[in-house]
Amino acid sequence: MRAFQIETFDTPPRLVEATTPEPVKGEIRLRIHACGLNFADLLMSQGKYQDTPTPPFTLGMEVAGVVDALGPGVAGPAPGSRVAVFGGRGGLAETGCFPADRVTPIPDDMPFTDAAALQIAYGTSHVALDHKARLKPGETLLVLGAAGGVGLTAVEIGKLMGARVIACARGADKLEIAARAGADHLIDARTEDIRDTVKALGGADVVYDPVGGDQFTAALRACNPEARILAIGFASGDVPQIPANHLLVKNVDVLGFYWGGYLKFRPSVITQSLTTLLDWYGQGLIKPHVSHVLPLDRAAEGLELLRSRASTGKVVITP
Repeated sequence: MRAFQIETFDTPPRLVEATTPEPVKGEIRLRIHACGLNFADLLMSQGKYQDTPTPPFTLGMEVAGVVDALGPGVAGPAPGSRVAVFGGRGGLAETGCFPADRVTPIPDDMPFTDAAALQIAYGTSHVALDHKARLKPGETLLVLGAAGGVGLTAVEIGKLMGARVIACARGADKLEIAARAGADHLIDARTEDIRDTVKALGGADVVYDPVGGDQFTAALRACNPEARILAIGFASGDVPQIPANHLLVKNVDVLGFYWGGYLKFRPSVITQSLTTLLDWYGQGLIKPHVSHVLPLDRAAEGLELLRSRASTGKVVITP
């Protein structure tokens, strides 16, 4: 089979011929139809992600496909079942083995590209806003990087939860996508002052930040008393240093959030969230925005789209 692998952190990942894996105890084998790319894949390719394995390994964190074999002791889902799974790695390949307890059945009418695009992006935003930040109807949610893979879902879910949403992105084209997702107010990060604009709109009660850097600092200064800031990631490459005295004066909470971490210490949070998201999908309340669908031999191009911030929503690879 073909797989897009990291062989060393000093060389770019490349497409290789690999042996088709056999599922061990507790695993299922999946014929992979779609794999969603994430900024974490870029960090992992550089050895900078918190859960980076030792090379060689295959990139690709979230997949959808058809079960074609069960490991010893695994009762199901049966071969032929359509499923999605967060494997953490191994998705950029034609076949992969994944933990059976992470598998989620998907509806027959759900495209594999949607299933692969939904898990991390929507899961991150739903658990962050609902479980972690306790976003309430009527509150003002500021979403940074609002046209990106997770930012766009935060706009969508924020509106579903009854918030007034301020979307911040770079350029009119990306802001238009955020507007279509339901944003009430738009801020162009290239030309507008985030702090002044948000304060003029009444300030932020919850900040969703996958960007970091100067945008985090500006958002912090635009927070209302008792606001909650969700530190989702640092796509800018700049991890902000937080002035504790600012938190003290405004009684602001900064909440670190890592969706995948819940699989290790409280997996029920993830499974309950995915159940809710699939129900919303079935009702037509959410629809993954996939800006690029590329074949496996163009996986490097897909990662470059993330690195250069040229994509909106999700980039999906179809082995």
